[in-house]
Amino acid sequence: MKLRVGLGFDVHSLEPGHDFFLGGVKLISEKGAVGHSDADVLIHAICDALLGAANLRDIGFHFPNTEERWKGKDSRFFLKEVTRMLTDKDWKIENVDCTICLEKPKINPSIEEMKKVLAPLMNLEVEDVSIKATTNERLGYVGREEGVNAYAVALISKP
Repeated sequence: MKLRVGLGFDVHSLEPGHDFFLGGVKLISEKGAVGHSDADVLIHAICDALLGAANLRDIGFHFPNTEERWKGKDSRFFLKEVTRMLTDKDWKIENVDCTICLEKPKINPSIEEMKKVLAPLMNLEVEDVSIKATTNERLGYVGREEGVNAYAVALISKP
C-alpha cells in the first residue's frame, strides 16, 4: 500500500456584511469571510491538503478565482470535486486533521455539525475527520479579528 500526506493552508479576511461559512456550515457572526467563492477557509485548506497529497497542484489551479463560474460557489462543491479527482486516480482518503485559527465566534459548538457535513463529501466516517480550534491570543490579523485561517493535513492511500 502506498501512503501520502498533504498539508493545506488557507486564509481569508473578515468583514461585516458577509456570510461566514466554515466547514460547510453557516455561522452566526458579526463578520464573514471575504473571497471569490463562499470563502470557506476550512474546506479550502482540506482541498489543498488532499490535492497536495495526490500531487495534483492546489485549489487555485483547479478552481481559479479569475473564473466567473466559481464566484460565490459553495465550497462543498470543490471538496466533492477534489474527492472525485483523487478517486479517479485510485486514491482513498484515510483521514483529515484540521485546525482553525479564529478569535470569534467560538466554533466548538459547531464542530460536530461541520464533521457531519464534511465526512460524506470525502467518503469518510465522521470519526475520520478531526477539527480543532484555537485563537491567536489576540496577536496579528487573526487576533485583531481581521482574518481567519485554517490548516489541514490529509492522509491518502493507494493499493
